[in-house]
Amino acid sequence: MELVDWSRAQFALTAIYHFLFVPLTLGLSFLVAIMETIYLKTGDEKWLSATKFWVKLFGINFVIGVATGLIMEFEFGTNWSAYSWIVGDIFGAPLAIEGIFAFFLESTFFVVLFFGWNRVSKGFHLLSSWLVAIGTNLSALWILVANGWMQHPVGMKFNPDAMRYEMGNFWDVIFSPVAVAKFLHTIGGGYVTAAIFVVGVSAWFLIRGRETQFARRSIIVGASFGLFASIFLLLSGDESAHQVAQKQPMKLAAMEGLYTGEGRAGIVAFGILNSDKEIGDDQAEFFGDIQIPYALSILGYHDINAFVPGINDLIAGNAKFDVMSASEKIARGQAALTELSAYHDAKKAGDAQTAAAHLNAFDANESYMGYGHFTDPKQTVPPIALTFYSFHLMVGLGSFFIVLFIVLLYLSMTNELIRTRWALWITFFSIPLGFVACEAGWIVAEVGRQPWVIQDLLPTMKGVSALSAQSVQITFWMFAVLFTALLIAEIKIMISAITKGPHIAEKGDDHV
Repeated sequence: MELVDWSRAQFALTAIYHFLFVPLTLGLSFLVAIMETIYLKTGDEKWLSATKFWVKLFGINFVIGVATGLIMEFEFGTNWSAYSWIVGDIFGAPLAIEGIFAFFLESTFFVVLFFGWNRVSKGFHLLSSWLVAIGTNLSALWILVANGWMQHPVGMKFNPDAMRYEMGNFWDVIFSPVAVAKFLHTIGGGYVTAAIFVVGVSAWFLIRGRETQFARRSIIVGASFGLFASIFLLLSGDESAHQVAQKQPMKLAAMEGLYTGEGRAGIVAFGILNSDKEIGDDQAEFFGDIQIPYALSILGYHDINAFVPGINDLIAGNAKFDVMSASEKIARGQAALTELSAYHDAKKAGDAQTAAAHLNAFDANESYMGYGHFTDPKQTVPPIALTFYSFHLMVGLGSFFIVLFIVLLYLSMTNELIRTRWALWITFFSIPLGFVACEAGWIVAEVGRQPWVIQDLLPTMKGVSALSAQSVQITFWMFAVLFTALLIAEIKIMISAITKGPHIAEKGDDHV
C-alpha cells in the first residue's frame, strides 16, 4: 500500500499542477477569439490592443500547461503500467486521437495566433484564433472521454485469455452520458475561471487608474462570457450530478455526507461533518447543517419522492429499495476470480469442457470481479470529508461567481464601476478562486471515485506498476520541485506582462 499511496500522490500532484493551467487555456482561448472578432467587425484598434494583451497571457499559460500535461500522460506508463495493460485498448484510443488530431490542430494554429501578426491576413489570423479555441476544447473532449470511461466503463468486453478489457463499441465510449456530462461541466468550469481571470486583471488596472478603457471593455466581455458560462455550468452540473446518482451512488453519498438513505432527500447547503461519525453507528452525521428540502432526490433522480441510498445502505444493503450490500458484491467478485483462475487451470490442462463450465460461471459474476480484491466492505468507501467539503466549496464558489458577474455588468452599464472600489477589490482578489473551484471539482471527481481506478472493475491498488515505493518517492519530490518552479515562473512572467500593460503588447506593431 505504500507503493499505491505514493503512486497516487505523484499522479495527484501532477494532475493538480496541470489543472491550474488547463481551465485558463480552455476559456481564455475563446475570449481571445471573441475580442479579435470584435476588432475585425469594428476596426477599432483598441480591441486589437486588448486581443494582443490577452493572447500574450494565453501563450504563457499554454506553453507551461503543455509541459505538465505531457508528464502526466507518461505517468500512465511509468507508474500505472498494470492499469495501462489491462485497459490500454480502450483508454488509449481517445488519448491517441487527442494527440494526433486535437493537439496537432491547436499547436499548429497557436503558432499563427502568437507569431502571425503582420505575417498573415487579418481574416486568416482570426480563423487561427477560433481554430486554437476549438482545438483546445477538442483536446479536453478526448481526455474527458477517457476519464469519463474510468468513471462509468462502457463499450468494452473482458478477454479472459488475455486478461484485458478490449474495445467493444467505440461510439458507446464517446457518447457515454457520463463522459458527455463530464466534458460539458469541465469546460464550463474552465470558461468561468478564465472569465474571473480576465475581469480580475482588468479590475487591477482600474484600481491603479491605468488603461481604463481597455479594462472596462475587457470586464464587459469577460463578465458577459462568464455569466453565460456560469448558467451553462449550472445546467451541466445538474446533469453531471444526475449521472453520478445513477452510476456512482457511493460518490453521491460522500458528496452529501449521507449515511442513512432517505426518500425526499435534501441537499446540504451548508454543513459541518461530525468527525467522530462511523459507518453503521447512531451518531449524527453533522454537528450542524442547513438543507434544501427534497433537492437531492430531484437532482439525482428527477423525482421528488426518490430514495437516495446512503453510505450505510450501500455497505449493508437495503432490500426494500433493491440496494445490494458491499459484502454480497465482494462475495460475487471473489467467486468470479476463483472461476477465472479455475478456467485458466482447466485450459492449461487441456480440459475444454471443464474450462467452458468455469468460464460460464465466471460470466455470471464478471461485473463484480473488481470487488473480489477487497476483504472489508468499508474499503469501498471513499474519503468522505475531503469529497464532501470539496463539493460544497465548488458549489459555493460557483454561486458567488454568478453574483459577481451580475454586479460587474450592472456597474458597467451604469458607469459606476470605476467609482465602486469595493467591487474592484473583490474582483481582483477573486482571481485565484476560479482555480480553487476547478481543483475542488477535480477532487470530487477523482477522490470520490476511490478506491477504484476504473469504477467497480479495477481497484486502484491493482493498477500500479511493479516499482519500489522509494523510486516513486524520489520522482514525486523531483516533480514537486519542477512543477513548483514552473508555476513560480509562470506567475512571475504573467505579473511582468500584466504590469507592463496592453500598450507593451502592441509596441512596434504596424497595425497600431
